[in-house]
Amino acid sequence: MLVEFTPEQDMFREAVRDFCRREITREYVRECDAERRPPREVYEKLGELGWLGINIPTEYGGGGSGAMEVAILLEELGKSFLDLAFWVFRAVTWGGLAIGRDGQEALKREMLPRVADGSTSVCFGLTEPEAGSDAAAISLSAVEDGDDFILNGQKVFTSGFKASDLDVVATRTATGEKKHHGITLFVVDTDAPGVTATAMETLGHWPLGTAHVFFDDVRVPKSRMLGELHNGWNDNAVYLRYERLCLSAARTGAAKSALADALEYAKEREQFGRPISKFQAVSHRLAEMQMQTEISEMLTYRYAALLDKGEATVRDAAILKLYACEAYKHVADEGLQVLGGYGYTMEYDLQRHFRESRLGVIGAGTSDVQKNIIAKTMGI
Repeated sequence: MLVEFTPEQDMFREAVRDFCRREITREYVRECDAERRPPREVYEKLGELGWLGINIPTEYGGGGSGAMEVAILLEELGKSFLDLAFWVFRAVTWGGLAIGRDGQEALKREMLPRVADGSTSVCFGLTEPEAGSDAAAISLSAVEDGDDFILNGQKVFTSGFKASDLDVVATRTATGEKKHHGITLFVVDTDAPGVTATAMETLGHWPLGTAHVFFDDVRVPKSRMLGELHNGWNDNAVYLRYERLCLSAARTGAAKSALADALEYAKEREQFGRPISKFQAVSHRLAEMQMQTEISEMLTYRYAALLDKGEATVRDAAILKLYACEAYKHVADEGLQVLGGYGYTMEYDLQRHFRESRLGVIGAGTSDVQKNIIAKTMGI
């Protein structure tokens, strides 16, 4: 499938690149990483440009663009600062898509303009201590009480919670023979009474981090429910297919950045009287890294085009997620190897790529789960 960009999309890509060159320096990224500080200044500037609302309908203050534009934005941001790209991904997925698709009209009019201008950030809570790959096993309860639901339970790995104002939370509203039935999603204020969180120390993604979140008699109005009662599993499947695009685009950009750093170093570093890039062992590593980033890019935009046409399948999503995450992990690992001992120091950015790339094959559906999905669509 050949994907061609329109002149407007090419212009948009160049605009994002120019923004990244001006606003996201290598030093800024390193400072946010070392200080575990969200890149709020740049995020707010993205809101001023209207890019946080890129997929939000124009009637709610957004840009009304499709998946191709979202992929372009996230790939370019991912090249410069992966955690920033992930922050934006949450705005377009859990804000623009989830609230925009399934929120009640009053909720959309209240929240979407604020998501678009960057004054309101959104995260997502699905995973629980006993519900990881088996996501349908969630037990955080939501019990109806008049015009509200009362939430009790806990979530783990709620990434970006510390920088978010809203948390889209998957809850258990009913139990039955099929555990996929009885799941409902709510939009919860992160500072609502009864909501508490504990930061979780992780290997990477320090600027936004992740959290263990507790819900103790948290009262949420029915107007904050997304979609139909008990049907959240089907709605969530739509969001997660969109998430596959966003995360893959961002990681494709990050992989390109890791490759660029490794290539620059290999051309400058000399051993035995010549640049190490001239040694076959190194050049073959770099060639394979180039191949993987290009395939990741092709899969990303193929999937974006299919999403825009309404033709993306579960298998398409699984293949993209599997390949893009494994490619970034391999590129980061091989890039660090090219740098040798210097790659193991905090002086170079390959160590950050090495740390952060490891999450992709674990979070949001492990690589093994993606292979299971692909195999099932093949009838095996």
